[in-house]
Amino acid sequence: MNAKPASILLVDDDLQLVQSMSHWLRDFGHQVQTAGNLEEARTELAARHFDLLLLDLRLGSDDGFHLISEVRKAYPDVCVLVLTGYATPQTAVEAIEAGAFDLLTKPVLDAELQLAIERGLSQRQIAQENQRLRQSLDVRSGLENVLTHDYRMLKIFDVIDSVADARASVLITGENGTGKSMIARAIHQRSSRRQKPFVEVACGALPDNLLESELFGHVKGAFTGAATDKVGKFHLADRGTLFLDEIGTASPAMQVKLLRVLQEFEFEQVGGTKTQSVDTRVILATNEDLSAAVNDGRFRQDLYYRINVVNIVLPALRERVGDIPLLCDSFLHAAAETSGRDVDGFDHEAMQLLQAYPWPGNVRQLQNVVERAVLLSRDKVLTVQDLPPEVVGTVADPLSAALPQGIPSSIASPGTGSISQTQGATGGLPNQAAGPESGNRLNPSSFANKTLREALEGPEREIILHTLRRFKWNRAATADALDINRTTLYKKMKRLGLDDPRLQFALDEAH
Repeated sequence: MNAKPASILLVDDDLQLVQSMSHWLRDFGHQVQTAGNLEEARTELAARHFDLLLLDLRLGSDDGFHLISEVRKAYPDVCVLVLTGYATPQTAVEAIEAGAFDLLTKPVLDAELQLAIERGLSQRQIAQENQRLRQSLDVRSGLENVLTHDYRMLKIFDVIDSVADARASVLITGENGTGKSMIARAIHQRSSRRQKPFVEVACGALPDNLLESELFGHVKGAFTGAATDKVGKFHLADRGTLFLDEIGTASPAMQVKLLRVLQEFEFEQVGGTKTQSVDTRVILATNEDLSAAVNDGRFRQDLYYRINVVNIVLPALRERVGDIPLLCDSFLHAAAETSGRDVDGFDHEAMQLLQAYPWPGNVRQLQNVVERAVLLSRDKVLTVQDLPPEVVGTVADPLSAALPQGIPSSIASPGTGSISQTQGATGGLPNQAAGPESGNRLNPSSFANKTLREALEGPEREIILHTLRRFKWNRAATADALDINRTTLYKKMKRLGLDDPRLQFALDEAH
């Protein structure tokens, strides 16, 4: 027998068979306990752990089917093999449905029993590995998936552990891109509701009438187009977690409905009269200052106090600069694996710029910048040439308006200089020939040991990229604006790595 030694409980009222089979099993290194009826079997199961149960269906006046069901519920890790001298096709079906792995007919051949035990133990091992994998995935979806060394984030982790199992609402606030959805998922995964659904709704993406139907569901005929009944998100998240993102965009009418369901956990479907009750944990998020919205009359005070039981404030990425190398490393390896690129990381000068930049789009923007750098790079080590203009400081960041006052929109690392753009006659292209009075400064050390062609590749790539974005990747319009023919443009795009269709997606996401 090739199976690893296992702990086996043999349940049969045939004493001669029990003695013979138990000796045979022990010869293969298995640990065997025996029982002659269901009561003895239950005692053995309660006393010690077993890997395998060999069970006769007829035990005097006892029915072995009862024990199969009990073992399936109380000891799901135990593999059950049924032995019977009165097998019919229907008996086999009923045994499998009750939870048995296999059914063998007496008299059982040694080779047949050996194979069944091996298969049963192998199936049990696979089930245990699957369970460990599910637990691992749960962990990855929890706090362990939030990369940080920042003390403020570590304090937030402590709060999450404290409130994970509370039914009270949690309000997560922070700028766009700080990871509010990830924190909501982490709370769900740390709670006893982790096996139930996590349902997410972006409140700002739906008009008020559709949002009500999305949250509470509707009955057939409730409005034009309601051809069938629809179950709402509150019901789908019953005994699980409902995450309401962008809650600050909810209209006054919707705020009233939300207040009721958060107080009583009861609601009616749109067009319906039947009151439904749910046990749903609600987590909400916003990038707005809700206290200011309350003062301005845009948000109900009673709803604000209802949802603000626990408030988790996520710091912006510029406030946790020490996490940027850690996040870059994670995003870089993920992007390199997805795109099939061989990339090691950013050099010191590029990392300085990444840490100096204010990141108005926070972690989401950083991820897009890293993915862009991986797609554009021709070398294993990423440099300043692989960063977008707004990070290097060569153009104004289109997201700079989102920054708080006092944060500059363009930051250059000391000693690297910056290149300010002016508008030339070519319709918005950088005027590289502008004089010193325009603020143009180049760092000669960045061109050391490079040929003229190599030194010009960076600016040429950025000029073409800027124009492609300006004309929404229309290559004909781009070629006309650059005063070159389309064939030349295509060749330059291929040489500079700008012909990858994934690059357009990554850049569009970043801007």
